[in-house]
Amino acid sequence: MSISRRAVLTVAAGATATGAPSAQAVAASGGQGSASAVPALRAAADYAVEKLRAVAPGVSAFPVGTKFEKWVFSQNGDWVGGFWPGTLWMAYLHSKDEIFHTLALDSARKLAPRRYDTSTHDLGFLFYPSWVTAWRLTGDDSWRAGAIQAAGSLIQRYNPHGHFIRAWGALNDPNNAGRIIMDTIMNLDLLAFASRQTGDEKYLHVAVEHARTAQRVFPRRDGSTPHVFDFDPETGAPIGPNTVQGYSPASCWSRGQAWGIYGFTTMYRRTGDQQFLSTARRLADFAVGALSSDHVPVWDYRAPQQPYDVKDASAGAVMACGLLDLSAATGRQDYRQVALRILTALSETCLTRKSSRAEAIVARCTRNRPAEDGIEVSLPYGDYYLLEGILRVLQPQDIDRAIDLSTL
Repeated sequence: MSISRRAVLTVAAGATATGAPSAQAVAASGGQGSASAVPALRAAADYAVEKLRAVAPGVSAFPVGTKFEKWVFSQNGDWVGGFWPGTLWMAYLHSKDEIFHTLALDSARKLAPRRYDTSTHDLGFLFYPSWVTAWRLTGDDSWRAGAIQAAGSLIQRYNPHGHFIRAWGALNDPNNAGRIIMDTIMNLDLLAFASRQTGDEKYLHVAVEHARTAQRVFPRRDGSTPHVFDFDPETGAPIGPNTVQGYSPASCWSRGQAWGIYGFTTMYRRTGDQQFLSTARRLADFAVGALSSDHVPVWDYRAPQQPYDVKDASAGAVMACGLLDLSAATGRQDYRQVALRILTALSETCLTRKSSRAEAIVARCTRNRPAEDGIEVSLPYGDYYLLEGILRVLQPQDIDRAIDLSTL
């Protein structure tokens, strides 16, 4: 079953004078349980805006994570630079406060040199929530042009022998030359954007080829996935699964699973390919079944101490966004209901409300458990995707305007 863009945005018909939909309108669009989530989600978004009002004017670089509740920064953005301007855009959409509009543009401009960076697959993370959204909300064509330049850099990482985008390492570095990771599926929408804007199918071709390879090698029979898959870079022959951020090659790193749910659903929306939708559903069904009763994902669904191991709220935020998208694409309200439970749980149990020191919005995120790097801290993508998920529920027309929720 396919749901039209208009149906996805029906909730806006019940919007109040301030632009926020009524609880009745949200319930009408999302089925039973939506209305009961609204107060918690609205309170969380309001808290995020107030936190950003206090912190954002003093931020001159890109947050990469927290240490003792204070942001640690990167000057060039590392792989997460797009999420800070993206979070400011979300705050602007919710509050309509022009200060966030100004700060988002100022932050995004600092990413300009990265348009030509061929050493990373994360150009979608860097340029979609920052530059693509800037173009969609301002109409200034320089943002659109820059995002297309970034897409041109990304496709240089395509390996035609194995039909995949290389994840890590400079193009002339033989180390990791045949390695792909689950995260890359989220970078493909930048390529779809470039093809739509230029009419040149080369970008989308690379995105589709990578997604087809990923759906062939990542999902196991039960719908779980490893973090990494390796190929021989010279021949494209498969070597096998591996991991870096998961517990083991046979485990299921929760944030990687969430990237897959969101990313394969997006690829379905951009292509109409039912196989991508089927893959997204397989991954979603496994992840939903693996959630514990508190609806905050453990860092790895197959770690020995799960479901009592450390949490990753950022995995929950990404997963909720993907499930909302998947619900709209399939018409299945159960996906939406799980997304609402996750967003409500994050809003009620994972915010930094009780700390006067905290500079971030979302706590209990885990970056890389095996490396003992960032265990239940705050991460910029946790903040970004929580706000995106909340606004998908409360202000879907605004989110569509910012990131494009349309379906072929």
